[in-house]
Amino acid sequence: MNQWEVHKQLFLEYLQIEKNASPLTVENYKKDVEGFARFLEAEAVAFNEVDYPAIRVYLSQLHQAQLSRKTISRKLSCMRSFYRFLEREGIITSNPFLTVTLPKGDKPIPEFFYEEELKPLFLASDITHPLGQRNQALIEILYGTGIRVSECTSIECADIDFSLTTVLVHGKGRKERYVPFGTFAGEALRRYMEDGRQQLLSRSGAAADRLFLNSKGGALTARGVRMILDKLVKEAALTVDIHPHKLRHSFATHLLNNGADLRSVQELLGHEHLSSTQIYTHVTKDRLRNVYMNSHPRANK
Repeated sequence: MNQWEVHKQLFLEYLQIEKNASPLTVENYKKDVEGFARFLEAEAVAFNEVDYPAIRVYLSQLHQAQLSRKTISRKLSCMRSFYRFLEREGIITSNPFLTVTLPKGDKPIPEFFYEEELKPLFLASDITHPLGQRNQALIEILYGTGIRVSECTSIECADIDFSLTTVLVHGKGRKERYVPFGTFAGEALRRYMEDGRQQLLSRSGAAADRLFLNSKGGALTARGVRMILDKLVKEAALTVDIHPHKLRHSFATHLLNNGADLRSVQELLGHEHLSSTQIYTHVTKDRLRNVYMNSHPRANK
């Protein structure tokens, strides 16, 4: 194993153990480091001799490959972290990637449901059957808490606190947070846990701790959640597209539209940086503008 491979492996272990990075982040960083290694080999540049001109050539090749600004930014961020690690370990004396500015990506406007669009979805499940009870609880939790689909599928029964009406969410980077849920979600959860879930669990019992189970009694996956949402849309006779993150976007948008402050929404969503939450402010700006244009006596002739 050459020096690069040794340092790469130590860096990945550092991400997992010290930084508590998610498996997806570790895998992406692994691919990015390996991609940069191939670039260095093709250009005959040693990893400890990388300088600004070499990085410019690397950037040029990324642009020629027609990668998005978001992807390029991630790759540069990865290499900056990798070389920071090498500097910390005393393998290099300075980080050459500190001289490079990360490209700013365009922040897409998040898709969300209007409140009226959501109402048919909450009426689509047949709550006299176990799967209908599960589906009702699932959509109430996704919209009622704004959690990510990966966070939703990892919920265990012990994470639900009916007395405080909160759920313990295991977020990115193994960070935990408590998120409250409302009356509708509480009723749907209690019905499902006391009735439908018990029936589903009896079919397997393999996922005794997980809250949301599939039709065979095993743990529900993220893919399974997406299939359930697609089914609910069809049963509600809606023509809209749906995905779990759209419910998360709707959760944040509706909170802000009804007067919630940005910091509280940030905490509920589990965003590390406020800038991640600020993508939702466009909605409140549009709403305020409409209110102004329709209400102020000097807004229109």
